[in-house]
Amino acid sequence: MQKQNIILPIQEVLGTLNPFKEKKKQRIMNYNPVTGPSTRRPTFCEKISVFDYDADTCEEIATQDDAAVFQYLDNSKVTWINIDGINKEMVHRICTRYNIHTLLEEDIMSVGQRAKMDEIGDYLFCLLPMVYFNEETSIVEQEQVSIVLGKHFLISFQEDAARDVFDNIRGKLRINHSRIRSAGTDYLCYSLLDIIVDSYFTVIEKLGERIEQMEEWILHQPNTRTLARINFLRRELLLLRRAIAPVRELINGFLKSESDLLDERTIKYFKDVYDHIIQANELTDNYREMILTLQEQYHTQINLKMNEIMKVLAVVTTLMAPLTFVVGIYGMNFDNMPEIHTQNGYFVVLAAMLLMLIGMIIFFRKRGWF
Repeated sequence: MQKQNIILPIQEVLGTLNPFKEKKKQRIMNYNPVTGPSTRRPTFCEKISVFDYDADTCEEIATQDDAAVFQYLDNSKVTWINIDGINKEMVHRICTRYNIHTLLEEDIMSVGQRAKMDEIGDYLFCLLPMVYFNEETSIVEQEQVSIVLGKHFLISFQEDAARDVFDNIRGKLRINHSRIRSAGTDYLCYSLLDIIVDSYFTVIEKLGERIEQMEEWILHQPNTRTLARINFLRRELLLLRRAIAPVRELINGFLKSESDLLDERTIKYFKDVYDHIIQANELTDNYREMILTLQEQYHTQINLKMNEIMKVLAVVTTLMAPLTFVVGIYGMNFDNMPEIHTQNGYFVVLAAMLLMLIGMIIFFRKRGWF
């Protein structure tokens, strides 16, 4: 106990000296190994949207009262309940009414988790990151999306109420006799996962554009600011890779599942999503190699620039050495030097020094030294 009391103040001092180091580490790892995933504090529920549909009809409502969704509990149609901006009390009421296990409820309320897929009771559950690219700061932002798949319903929970990528799915649901309207909840789950995975490519493309810009900056501006930008891109690419890499296991879980909630005809669509997430992982690996190549190019450019500087300094030093030698000789304070009292000696020495300088420059040029 005494040893711990000594160590803790030292750690506090180190944390004070570098308060951003731990935050940076947590952001890169997206996980705090000490406390584990954090439970979200209660926040205001911005919006609950409900689509209750079959091939012929579709009812759409938007509300902020979670009690309004309970009327669809025993409905034979497909019901998609999407919740933006969740809070603990509201999640507990919905999970209790829909008989969702308490372990899944805890997962929904916990943030910073690795993407995963579980089968508990009569439900399939998965959580995965939805990523966005901030154009102003070039930062990869993410939020956790949780999906509970039941027999006639699907509930999706999102952290951020201000944005999502599901508008395309909502548009398809408004079209009569569309494929998604004619299918079941498993196809709706596939559609959500597919559009989330497709959004990864948008972020990867944005990072690729930044990497291409780095190549130009390295050639024209190989300075410390360029190196900082390279390291920043490497960190954001690492964040993205850590976020999307486990999604491959998640999709593979659907492919291996024997749940009655998944129709055999829908499995081929999950295989397509599986192929997409493999491509996304391969792209992030390729860009990671490109980042390493950019770092090597930066150091190569710096070395070339330093070599050019040293070459110029060496040439100048070599040219000045004979002139310094001559000046040193005739700068000695001796009375009996033969040329010291010559009337035109000063001009003769200057002319000799100039001829030596010109001769050395011509010699260096012929040798191709500069």
